[in-house]
Amino acid sequence: MSEKETASSKVLDWIKSIAIALILAIFIRTFIVQAYKIPSGSMIPTLLVGDYILVNKLAYGIRNPFKNDYIVMWSKPHRKDVVVFTYPLNKKLDFIKRVIGLPGDTIQIINKKVYVNGKPLNEPYVQHTDKNVYPAGVSPRDNFGPVKVPPGDVFVMGDNRDESYDSRFWGFVPIKYIKGKALIIYFSWDPKRFRIRFNRIGKLIH
Repeated sequence: MSEKETASSKVLDWIKSIAIALILAIFIRTFIVQAYKIPSGSMIPTLLVGDYILVNKLAYGIRNPFKNDYIVMWSKPHRKDVVVFTYPLNKKLDFIKRVIGLPGDTIQIINKKVYVNGKPLNEPYVQHTDKNVYPAGVSPRDNFGPVKVPPGDVFVMGDNRDESYDSRFWGFVPIKYIKGKALIIYFSWDPKRFRIRFNRIGKLIH
């Protein structure tokens, strides 16, 4: 084989390797795991602005890559799961919140305290930043419901409870819109503590 043929063969092998790597990357991102950067403070203290997380897209099933739905589901979201989903009012946006209410649950908020089916929900992950308590007639933030979660939907809220735009304001999330469950924080820079946070999200939310 001539030097020219050898060089051409190497280039072809290189192109094939890149093509295979790209196909694998697209497949993994579409069906298995996807990276996200947290853009807002609605999930503080669990997730900080600028945190980089990985989302398990196989947590509940295999999604249809062409529309907001599942090809097959083998599990439903659990209460307190942190999930990424398509924002129902603008399908071009993805939101991340915590599942609070499951289908059939009755959700009520009384003076900032969440009740599920009449019982107070234990929420050690919640942060409140505003001492003011608004009546339901002024804002749904602190006093809300009761409402019953419809079949096929979930009720979601941010952990930074006074600073989160969530189901209290815009309604329920269809389960088929959930893209996956937050898996790990793989990089986070906290300027207040000057250290890198590297934690399994599961350790932070349960």
